[in-house]
Amino acid sequence: MKAIEPDEPPTFEKLMLPHLDAAHNLACWLLRDPSDAEDAVQDAFLRAHRAFDRFRGADGRAWLLTIVRNVCFSQMRQRRRRPEEVAFEDEVHGSGHDPADANAVAWKEVKSAQLHGALERLPAEYREVIVLHEIEGLAYKDIAGVSGIPIGTVMSRLSRARARLQAELLAQAGKEPSHGL
Repeated sequence: MKAIEPDEPPTFEKLMLPHLDAAHNLACWLLRDPSDAEDAVQDAFLRAHRAFDRFRGADGRAWLLTIVRNVCFSQMRQRRRRPEEVAFEDEVHGSGHDPADANAVAWKEVKSAQLHGALERLPAEYREVIVLHEIEGLAYKDIAGVSGIPIGTVMSRLSRARARLQAELLAQAGKEPSHGL
């Protein structure tokens, strides 16, 4: 991204559009529906654009993700959604390549689907911190700002989310979780 000249005022496009993918990713994980996520991101970008004159900061990522988060949680409250079970449909993947390569690809796809399923089963507040920290790479301080919770709560929620995610993955594998969770 090109640096903004000191005398050139930052534009919405220069500061916010680079974070479109992160906004969509967060919305998808929170709302569990790509179509709803697109609507939420569009709504969040409209709200951010309208409020851009009040933005005071160098990095718009945390500010924008806060707006996306708030829009998503508002949508979830309005629809009073219950956690939905998403059925994984096992597709047969044919390949003209070496069977060992095909097996490796299939194994990675199954592991990815298992992780995705385990994340889906986490409560929204745990999915939120996992996505913001582990996938989007936000620091605890930024997650606290986005989520509107104290940094200590971010750390404990992230710890609990990791433990629940580990338990979900172990349950899928048919293993007992260790007591060190």
